[in-house]
Amino acid sequence: MVAAKPRVSVCVGMGNEGATARHRQLNLSENTTSVVEYIVAPSERSINLQIWKNIVDDIDIYLITPEGIRLGPIPSNLEGLPAGIYGTTLRYQNRATDIYVYVGTPTPYNQAQQIFISFSPREDTITSGAWSVELVAKEIVDGRVDLWLPVAEATNEITTFLSSSLEGTLTIPASASRVISVGAYNSQTNSVVAFSGRGFSRSGGAKPDLVAPGVDINAAAPPNGYDIRTGTSMATPFVAGAAALLMEWGIVNGNDSYLYGEKLKAYLINGARQLPGFFATQNPQTGWGALCLGDTLTT
Repeated sequence: MVAAKPRVSVCVGMGNEGATARHRQLNLSENTTSVVEYIVAPSERSINLQIWKNIVDDIDIYLITPEGIRLGPIPSNLEGLPAGIYGTTLRYQNRATDIYVYVGTPTPYNQAQQIFISFSPREDTITSGAWSVELVAKEIVDGRVDLWLPVAEATNEITTFLSSSLEGTLTIPASASRVISVGAYNSQTNSVVAFSGRGFSRSGGAKPDLVAPGVDINAAAPPNGYDIRTGTSMATPFVAGAAALLMEWGIVNGNDSYLYGEKLKAYLINGARQLPGFFATQNPQTGWGALCLGDTLTT
């Protein structure tokens, strides 16, 4: 991993999915049934739905089409199914849509189980309207299930869960443990913003690490000018610049040859200041607080 190499610090944005209604988290109990509804816009040419769960939980999954047709069950237990090294693929058909379901197994990089459902049109667009996922919990040890629709930029704004979860809306690679994950806040009002992706990661990683200004930032824009932009991609360069200055002070100028990676992240966290309404403990919205290089250098 690049972030683990000497004299390297990697900064990544948390993404802008905080308020897009593309994530739903459930905590299932044994012998219960839960239904998650989502809307597919009329113009969608294809979408996917990702379901992540603990391998120890035995859950049957059904898809319910807008016409009320119940497809399944999609078993999370692969016993008796033809499976490859990392899972198996099933196929279902609806009026205008082919549905391909990949039922996965843990990989060398992730111990969770993924069920990946891909919706493909037979002609121009997939079946629009209110779809549902029905989860029948048979044997439950852990119970947490996360469902994700594609990010907002990849789909119509109507394609959302009817009831969504704000936490767990960070995007990859912000969930990686050794990177510096950066959320955004409004530096003009000194307040949090709804769009900034929230932690924590599904694996339990406490993200974000900190936040930086990400609203109405004057940034370079093609071809040869500037533009006012908003997002965590605007916040991340503030932290990357601060990291570069610290590494210059430490490594280039000879004050601390080991000022990179997790050590550098710790220094930035130690100097972070709290936004109004937050306290000196990590939380899913602002992490350890807002970037403050001045306090980092003096503490």
